[in-house]
Amino acid sequence: MERTYRAWVPDSAPAYNNPDRLYYPRQPKSLAGIAVRSFCLGIALTIGISSTLYILLFTSSPLWRLPFFLASLSTFHFLEFWTTAAYNTRAAEVSSFLLTANWPGYAIAHSFATLECLVANVFFPNAQWAPFHIGKLVCVAGFALTVIGQTVRTVAMCQAGPSFNHLVQHQRNAGHVLVTSGIYAAFRHPSYFGFFWWALGTQLTMGNVVSFVGYAAVLWKFFSGRIKVEEEALVRFFGEEYVDYRRRVGTKIPFVP
Repeated sequence: MERTYRAWVPDSAPAYNNPDRLYYPRQPKSLAGIAVRSFCLGIALTIGISSTLYILLFTSSPLWRLPFFLASLSTFHFLEFWTTAAYNTRAAEVSSFLLTANWPGYAIAHSFATLECLVANVFFPNAQWAPFHIGKLVCVAGFALTVIGQTVRTVAMCQAGPSFNHLVQHQRNAGHVLVTSGIYAAFRHPSYFGFFWWALGTQLTMGNVVSFVGYAAVLWKFFSGRIKVEEEALVRFFGEEYVDYRRRVGTKIPFVP
């Protein structure tokens, strides 16, 4: 009768010897963490969409703007992870949801926007915040910008694939290529264009005058600085090829050539 032997591994073997440890709870690629965040974002999206539709269809309250914002945020954060997982799989981590990106400034900005919308619509429901009585038109334009911005960013991440990263890269990876076709033929930094106009679109839809100005100023400063740093690296990576691309294609972000 044959005997089989199994290699003995001590229970106290260091965790770093286990190739699966990155997927354990509280690790960068924690499957449990990804599942919980996806579940919560799904609940938030469902509440946001259903509440927006209910308030719009069955009441005259302007407070539909709050669940609309919740739905927009939920969609954005879910798609940040999903596109990374689908098209840049090796880079997908819990942090790919961007839920704590630029913390705490990001959370403060959205909290202030929510509070501004709540106060304005509860205490001044009949106030005309847009000139020439074009509030409804501005609201529709804001919704269109939200959809366009989200679509452009998501498509850009899909087309770039492994060449897209949420962090500015200062060293060229083996799979990093210069993408100049598709949506990149129209926008030099489509993911930045998308987020910029998505964010401003949400504030127009919500009727947030103060937050709109604040978002515009902060995002312009952030992206103009980030693009400058990123393009210095891209010129090192791709040389004249990127210089020529930069000359031909603009960012479509105001005052950022």
